[in-house]
Amino acid sequence: MDRFSFRVCTPAMEIERAVAELRFGRPVILENGKEKHAVLALDCAAPETYDAFAAASEDRHALFVTAQRAHCLGISSSLGIAVPAEGMSFDAAARLSYALDASAPGKWRETDPALSAAAELARMALLLPAMVCTEIKGIEDRFDACHRLDCAHLSDTRHARQEFTEVVRTRVPLKDLGDAQFAVFRGGLAQKDQIAIIVGDPDFSRPVSVRIHSSCLTGDLCGSLKCDCGDQLRNGLANLRAAGGGVLIYLDQEGRGTGIGSKMRAYGYQHQGLDTIDADAELGLEPDHRRYEAAIAILRLLGISSVVLHTNNPTKIAAINAAGIKVVGRMPTHGKITAENLNYLRTKASKADHIFDPEMLATTK
Repeated sequence: MDRFSFRVCTPAMEIERAVAELRFGRPVILENGKEKHAVLALDCAAPETYDAFAAASEDRHALFVTAQRAHCLGISSSLGIAVPAEGMSFDAAARLSYALDASAPGKWRETDPALSAAAELARMALLLPAMVCTEIKGIEDRFDACHRLDCAHLSDTRHARQEFTEVVRTRVPLKDLGDAQFAVFRGGLAQKDQIAIIVGDPDFSRPVSVRIHSSCLTGDLCGSLKCDCGDQLRNGLANLRAAGGGVLIYLDQEGRGTGIGSKMRAYGYQHQGLDTIDADAELGLEPDHRRYEAAIAILRLLGISSVVLHTNNPTKIAAINAAGIKVVGRMPTHGKITAENLNYLRTKASKADHIFDPEMLATTK
């Protein structure tokens, strides 16, 4: 197989290397047929790198922002827009990309698929998807040391996202729950470790109670009042025990898949009055970047073919059903509703279709 050859680089390997380059603040060359663009993630670029990129491009560079950010600037776009950046300083580019009080640019054009691919690469790198870009025809030698990536590889990652291996499984005693098994699975595009917490002694030949929980450092670990994630984690484990046993899959996808840095920026905008969805849009992000291939792979490796899903999120139900794992029932999982998280929960219900009893969100408790 190619992945065991030291002479072949798979699409997943090429993507992982490109992601690493962006996070180091270095340009990547995206190839789309005969078109070649150098792209630099503004989120990780130092002002000096930005200036060097502008000089290498002979000031032919542009700033790409997503359709979500363009909408916040008052521009209707389907793929995102490219703004000519000649003479644009690093601070001005950052303001146009992220600031709440930014004005719409005087000149812009609808972008092409290659630059939309650049935004997807930034999301994989857990960076804000504002990209500095330039065509490199005639100046290709100035970017000789940059990693190259065929844009087609970005749509050729389905198998890599689903490929996981169990690394270890061991007993961990949990407060108020007794012994649980922690099974660590490694794989996916970035070879991350994902965790399945097996509570009690569930019968995997029958429908299994399952909760899929995305990591939330602020809520799970620190008890943040801005969300109900910590309560959902602990209540979810207790509910699995009460159901006679089950599995909680803990996925490493902080901030609805945007990363801790983007999440903290969005929190800053929420403090200024935006809700969780609109705050992400100002940063160029979609309402939800979470993916569930890892959870599906783990369920299959555990031998689970049907589940009772403990969730309020219909997107999770659809994803699991679409993968051929039958969702035979749903159990709600709630946390304590407070003055601090009430608007957040109302937003999830009204803008993300999460399932709540309307009376729960009528007043604080």
